[in-house]
Amino acid sequence: MSSSLVLKPVSQQVMVITGASSGIGLSTARLAASKGAKLVLAARSRQALQQLVHELTEAGTQAVEVFADVSCQEDVEHIAEVALKSFGGFDTWVNNAGIGLYGPLEELQVEDMRRLFEVNFWGVVYGSRVAVAHLKHKGGALINVGSVASEQAVPLQGVYSASKHAVKAYTDALRMEMEHAHYPVAITLIKPGPIDTPFPMHAHSELNREPQHVPPVYAPTVVAEAIVQAATRPEREVFVGVGPKTMGAMGKLVPGATERALAASVIPRTFSNRSPLQRENSVLRKPSESLRERGDYPGRVQVAGSSTGAAPVFRRFALGVIGVGAALLWRGLRR
Repeated sequence: MSSSLVLKPVSQQVMVITGASSGIGLSTARLAASKGAKLVLAARSRQALQQLVHELTEAGTQAVEVFADVSCQEDVEHIAEVALKSFGGFDTWVNNAGIGLYGPLEELQVEDMRRLFEVNFWGVVYGSRVAVAHLKHKGGALINVGSVASEQAVPLQGVYSASKHAVKAYTDALRMEMEHAHYPVAITLIKPGPIDTPFPMHAHSELNREPQHVPPVYAPTVVAEAIVQAATRPEREVFVGVGPKTMGAMGKLVPGATERALAASVIPRTFSNRSPLQRENSVLRKPSESLRERGDYPGRVQVAGSSTGAAPVFRRFALGVIGVGAALLWRGLRR
């Protein structure tokens, strides 16, 4: 990514955010609004989105809502049309909308896997195409919300992990093509680890208990801060949390040991003590109308941890920790 690309301050930007009615998208919308951005907010959840826009406009933010399903290309194109009509265009486009699917791969229905890819992957493709078509002529930022699961697959979330691998590959290839063509578009991939949002509560699950995150778990505000910072300061990729960055690195250094450790620790800890959501009520089937940033994770939730703009000293320290951690994990599993 060209270091010479200068992006506008957030206070001068029009920002498009998909999946804006819940979790990371909701947190990002509120943070961007507090910094003076004009907002085009998209989601399937009509009631929650209307409530959010009312909240923000009452506080003085210029914001419009677009009811859209990102798995539908026409809906995504309509988001851009609303931005053009309302504000004359946009400066940053955030592809955030996504859904979850939990369960052993052999027990999942193919149609459910396909639906997840339509949202998590094709939604990013449609959004990226619309964003680039607009931004390559005027400059701006495209921010795709991926996952640490694009670095290291997660058991019981295999299809979700696969969709995020696809998002990473698409985003990386698009960035290379934009740079080669000398288009003034900053493309950032955000890679959060487990985030305390309603994601596991709303996800479609084939487990006999409601799924839950495995720590370390971070607050959605940490991801929102990384997204808003990427809208003004170009970054190739941003890990949210040192834990996720370490896991991804260890998966490359000692893949077999990392996979065995993840299977042993993640699978049993994914099951909460709560009954699962009825499958017909999951976000795979219909949108949630609750305007919630946070989930109900019972453990400690970290409120700092983005590696955006980390100082060189910290980066060297983190690499040292990764190396030591990998060695210890390898020794422990060989005993």
